[in-house]
Amino acid sequence: MNLSKWIVTSAWPYINTVPHLGNMIGSILSADVFARYLRLRGYDVIFVSGSDEHGTVIEVEARRKDLDPRQLTDEAHEYVSNLFRRWLISFNNYTRTENEVHKEYVSKLLMDIYKRGYVDVKEQLMPYCINDRIYLPDRFISGTCPYCGYEDARGDQCDNCGRVLSPEELVSPKCVFCSSRPIFKLTKHWFFRLDELEGELTHWLVNHKYLEDNVKNYSLSWIKIGLKPRAITRDNKWGIKAPFPGAEDKTIYVWFEALLGYISATIEYFMKSGEVNKWREYWFNPEVGTAYFIGKDNIPFHAIILPAMLIASGESYNLPTIISATEYLMFEGQKFSKSRRVGIWIDEALEIIPEPDYWRFVLIRMRPEGKDTNFTWSEFVRIINDELNDDIGNYIHRVLTLIYRYFDGVVPKPRKFSSIDEEFLSKIKSSIYRYCELMNLAKIKQASEVILELARSSNQYLNAKQPWAKLKTDIEDASTTLYLGFVSIYVLALMLYPIIPNSIEKLFKIMNVNKDNVRIADKLDLKDINVDVINKPEPLFRKLDRNFIANLNEIITNARQRAQLKRPNSLK
Repeated sequence: MNLSKWIVTSAWPYINTVPHLGNMIGSILSADVFARYLRLRGYDVIFVSGSDEHGTVIEVEARRKDLDPRQLTDEAHEYVSNLFRRWLISFNNYTRTENEVHKEYVSKLLMDIYKRGYVDVKEQLMPYCINDRIYLPDRFISGTCPYCGYEDARGDQCDNCGRVLSPEELVSPKCVFCSSRPIFKLTKHWFFRLDELEGELTHWLVNHKYLEDNVKNYSLSWIKIGLKPRAITRDNKWGIKAPFPGAEDKTIYVWFEALLGYISATIEYFMKSGEVNKWREYWFNPEVGTAYFIGKDNIPFHAIILPAMLIASGESYNLPTIISATEYLMFEGQKFSKSRRVGIWIDEALEIIPEPDYWRFVLIRMRPEGKDTNFTWSEFVRIINDELNDDIGNYIHRVLTLIYRYFDGVVPKPRKFSSIDEEFLSKIKSSIYRYCELMNLAKIKQASEVILELARSSNQYLNAKQPWAKLKTDIEDASTTLYLGFVSIYVLALMLYPIIPNSIEKLFKIMNVNKDNVRIADKLDLKDINVDVINKPEPLFRKLDRNFIANLNEIITNARQRAQLKRPNSLK
């Protein structure tokens, strides 16, 4: 990719609850690792997201808690924003949909689409819950799919067979809030003419070089079934007022406005810095890449609806370069569920183990890139103890301790390379090349495999060379071994930095490396590693002891209680 700048985005978390581990790896953490990697490569990167705080769910939740919706989302946004900082998420701008910049931008772009003839008005039968006294948008009515019989299909799509649905097609429909059977009422709505853009969307998808197969195939299957106009407006009160003439009593469907938040968040970021029009250098510059990190259930919104809106606006926006859509992270064989208390939420996680790097590493190693992946506590412990501590941490500590103890901290210079040395150096160089190749396409889990392979190869090299046994008999060979050991640690640090930044910054201090000057490239130049003397090494990680698993239920219960006490009323 011949690009100079990047906009990195993560799906906007809906602010009615604290994100869980599946939400974290599906969008926010993955986006953060990718943004950090791009910065490490020297790219100019803007990383944005925000709290999605409008719509029916918030309205119903606020009513149940006898709160104003704005009060509920104010509390929730502040709490979740702070949690992301504790997880070391490096947003340039984490904003919210109750932001005036966002509201103004959404209204303007939708009016541009309206003026260009892509919006129609028509009456529609909409499900209405008598019990909750609200209309039920697509995702808030469920029932049996009329095509495959799946019993938990939603009003816009069946997650089992992938068919696009409308609420009136569902068999035995029910309100997702109270499970009562809704009635259908005729109401007027404004529709986005997706069908008018089928040709342009198909051409863009078919000819896209970098879209993952799951994204491209899923989106093309949607189009093959036939795109239909989709309602932009809703009858609920809590949201952005619809800008269309005659739609004064309507609000914008949260999915349409949240998708536009990636652009409004960039606008807001530059407004805060006093560079009001600089956002256009990113969104209208073909040399700027855009990367979206989402769960697979959000593919149609990012690969069809968002590009369609940008095309329909009449302006030359950059369409998505990368759409990284993960499969689902399961929890001990079940779906995460707030109501059934299945899973771990991100504030609870930091009460269980307060070091965010441990969670970040584990989730990247479990990232469900090709298929649904199961989080288990036994795998959690294995990844921390065997991979992070033994394969990576122990190797780093062994090499740096040998240099500090036997060479007074002075990094030894190589004398001559044997065949095993040459082979190891070749392994180091090929590892960083493959890592960059995978990270460029946001294949983060696969890139983490490269890190582990290099760490294990490094341990094998060190054990084969045994420099500690040659310090008196063959100092030249011991020096070469520890020099290449230091080089391998430097490369491991670069590759790990986007994933576990706190730990690697500690490592950089031990290595006397200025973190502000480090860059990663797919070709390793040994001249870039110009460290002379290291500081006293300390272990970077610690193992979880046997008591962790033995006392796991008690640990989780206590962590949940502590997290619950810290949550605002809006999230309890």
